[in-house]
Amino acid sequence: MKVVIDSHIPFIADAIRSEWPGIDIFPLESEQINAEAVRKADVLVVRTRTQVNEALLSGSSVRLVCTATIGFDHIDTAYCEAHGIRWTACPGCNAQAVCNYVEEALDEWTNNQLPMPKAPTIGVVGVGHVGSLVAKMAARRGLKVLLNDPPKNIGVPLDAIAKNCDIITFHVPLTSNPLTSNPTYHLCSESFLSRCKPNALIINAARGGVVDEQALLRSGHPYILDTWENEPHVNAEVLQHAYRASMHIAGYSVEGKRNASQTCLDIIAQSFCLPPVTLPQMASHGDNASGWLERITRQLKANPEAFESIRKNYPLR
Repeated sequence: MKVVIDSHIPFIADAIRSEWPGIDIFPLESEQINAEAVRKADVLVVRTRTQVNEALLSGSSVRLVCTATIGFDHIDTAYCEAHGIRWTACPGCNAQAVCNYVEEALDEWTNNQLPMPKAPTIGVVGVGHVGSLVAKMAARRGLKVLLNDPPKNIGVPLDAIAKNCDIITFHVPLTSNPLTSNPTYHLCSESFLSRCKPNALIINAARGGVVDEQALLRSGHPYILDTWENEPHVNAEVLQHAYRASMHIAGYSVEGKRNASQTCLDIIAQSFCLPPVTLPQMASHGDNASGWLERITRQLKANPEAFESIRKNYPLR
C-alpha cells in the first residue's frame, strides 16, 4: 500500500511509519504532488494547495483522498464520487484555532482604534463549527452578536448584517456555482460593502474569494485578511492596505493540526482495516504572546513574495 502525503501535514507520516510499518510513505511538497507522483498511490493526503481533480487522478490507483483541512473546494468531489474514489475533509478540526485568531484580531483592533462604540455589534456570517465558536467568544466579550446563515435558517438577512454591524467576520465555505443555493463567491461584494456602516471592520478567515478584494480596497473599509484570492500570489496593494494580514494560518495551531491528522489517520484505518492509531497530545511551540498578529503582518508586508514559504515554516501556535 502506498500513501502520498503533503510533507507539511504534521504527525501523520511518523505515525504511519511507527504503527503501520508495511505501508510505503511518500511525503512530497505540494507542488510535487502531480499525476505521475500519485499514479500508483492508494491514498492521497493533501492540503488546500493541491487541486484534486481529473488531471491529477485520471489513470491512478487512488482509492482514498483525505484533505487535512476544514474546506474541500480544492477537491472535485463529483469526479471522485463518479470514479469510486472516497474523499473526506476534517470539519471542525481547527475551529478553536480560527476562533482564537479572530479573538486576537479583535484585541488588536479594539486596543488600537479609538473611538469605538461602547458596545460594538459584530456580524458573524456562517454559523458552523467556527462561526458558532466566534459568536460565543464575542458574546463573552460583551459584543452584541448578529448571526447570518441562510442554509441553517439561522439569524438575520445579510442586509441587516451590513447595516447594523461595526465588525463583520466571515466563516463560510467557498461555493462559486451560481446555480447552487447560497453561493458564497464574492459574498462580500461591492454592493454589500456599500450598505455597511462607514469604517465597519471586515475580517475574512474563511476562504479567499468569499471577499471581493478589489471592492474591499475601493470601499475604504478597514480589513483583516487571513485568506486571499489567488493564493499564494497575493495582491500587493490589498496586502499593504490591510490593518492586519496573515498567510492562511488562522487554523494553524498544534491542536488543530493534531485534530486534522488524527481524523485522516482514523479514515485510513477504517478504509483499509488497519489497527487504530492515537496521536499524543502536543504542546504549542509558536508565538502566543499578545500582539502576535501584528508581528505576522509586519513580516508578511515586508516580504509578500515569501507568502508560501512563510506559511510552510509557520511555527504552530
